[in-house]
Amino acid sequence: MVARILLADDQEGIRGAFRMILDAQPDLTVVAEAADGRSAIDTALAIRPDVVLADIRMPGIDGIEVARALDGSGIHVVVVTTFGLDEYVQAALRHGAAGFILKRSAPALLIEAVRAAINGDMLISPELTVRLLRGRELPREQSSVVLTEREDQVVAMVAVGRTNAEIAAELFLSPGTVKNHIASVQQKTGTRNRVAIAAWAWATGRVKP
Repeated sequence: MVARILLADDQEGIRGAFRMILDAQPDLTVVAEAADGRSAIDTALAIRPDVVLADIRMPGIDGIEVARALDGSGIHVVVVTTFGLDEYVQAALRHGAAGFILKRSAPALLIEAVRAAINGDMLISPELTVRLLRGRELPREQSSVVLTEREDQVVAMVAVGRTNAEIAAELFLSPGTVKNHIASVQQKTGTRNRVAIAAWAWATGRVKP
């Protein structure tokens, strides 16, 4: 099955570059473009793409508002931006974004962010993950959670922004097994998603810079 993508960016050159990268993948295709946030929302609701790649700064409605408007619609929004400011990342994730990557990231990361969103995962540029999550405080009891060796390995890779597919390949596991490990970690730590798992890993010292 080929995943359908909507590109939302006010720069035509950026949209063209992203289209070239994504259309070259056999499992991805760009089905529409939008030059501002309002058009992105209206077009997304009309054609129901699998993923919207939304720039953070667009005329009128920005990428964060696009994520908020489409949250709960079944359409995944990955925010792509030149600006790696922590408040942008936090706002995007708080409003339902399924990923946050920098425009200067390698094409492979853009592709993986789209695929991760489609699979229900979340990918944040690793450099943002490290800066955003380092030093967060968690309740004392969470630091004493006991994980299996394999869960520790999975957590370490989640914390640096690896997707389930990447984790599965490196640890020689099936993607389903990786998802099961993540679900187990969520239950043990009381975390809601992989971003929260990463925050827990950094805050408890299980992953270090």
